Amino acid sequence: MRTYIKPIAAVTGSLALAVTLTACGGGSSTASEEKIVTVYSADGLKGEAGDGWYDKVFKDFEKKTGIKVKYVEGGSGEMVQRAVREKSNTQADLLVTLPPFIQQADGKGLLQAYTPAGADKVSGADKSADGKWTSVVNNYFGFIHNKKELPAAPKTWEELLDGKFKNKLQYSTPGVAGDGTAVVIKAMHDFGGKEPAMEYLKKLQANNVGPSSSTSKLAPKVDKGEILVANGDVQMNFAQAKSMPNLGIWFPAKQGGKPTTFALPYAAGLLDKAPHSENGKKLLDFMLAEEAQRQVSEIGGGFPARTDVKPTDANAIELAKLLDGVEIFEPDWADIDKNLATYVDSWKAATGS
Repeated sequence: MRTYIKPIAAVTGSLALAVTLTACGGGSSTASEEKIVTVYSADGLKGEAGDGWYDKVFKDFEKKTGIKVKYVEGGSGEMVQRAVREKSNTQADLLVTLPPFIQQADGKGLLQAYTPAGADKVSGADKSADGKWTSVVNNYFGFIHNKKELPAAPKTWEELLDGKFKNKLQYSTPGVAGDGTAVVIKAMHDFGGKEPAMEYLKKLQANNVGPSSSTSKLAPKVDKGEILVANGDVQMNFAQAKSMPNLGIWFPAKQGGKPTTFALPYAAGLLDKAPHSENGKKLLDFMLAEEAQRQVSEIGGGFPARTDVKPTDANAIELAKLLDGVEIFEPDWADIDKNLATYVDSWKAATGS
């Protein structure tokens, strides 16, 4: 295991453009001439008030190129499944998801190779060796608590089993949401394997409100005090905290251990047979450009994917403090990609979900 802190940058939200998808799949000559690009993305980079990283990047991209960005968001697994259903008539150009869903998309033959400008500045762990996907925003898994009703964040997983959290705790659905899947990944790491992790999650189910397909929907519930604790990720929750003052970010530890987390980047890939492939390439290049990468932290709450971009803004400093003393581990993404269905089935069996 290794403890380190990556350079930081902030991210928030995106452009909530109304989306009307046309049926021009396969990259016809007419489609390729259209000045549009369609993005399917995991939620988290979308600004609550149109003030997020996606909002800024898409607006600047449209102004520079004249290419209109059409945007659709949902859970990571949901976006991959949508792309799978449309595989014979591809509707989107770019897919942005969290691991292990970007690897899943690649394994299902959804992505084509393209190495965007600036990808050489992205570390090897944050991109595929064959150019199928590249991280555009780095991020870390975490939990949130209501600072007003629960001023001191719980320190351990075991504390969440206390009766005071009954119907006051919720996490997004593993296998559907990227951050929900991350709950299982972190539990397996912290408890030392699948079986002890499932034993714990079975006990935790007594306090769990129930499933949620989207992690971003949990933060408002925590902020209002409807629930006290939920899962999330640093970038999204840091950004949400600008308009939700009761959110506090924390990282659970196994009793007797250290708090842990792992990188959970937003990774982007060009879809195979994208109807506006060239426009998709241009947008990928634009998102990895130095200017856009510098805006990741200052605009919202995330971490630049490029290792040569080292922001020093106030958000970057605060984000670094959040990760101080937290042990960062690297999941075996190849194993998780291969065995994801098994892990999710085990979770369903353990929790009765």
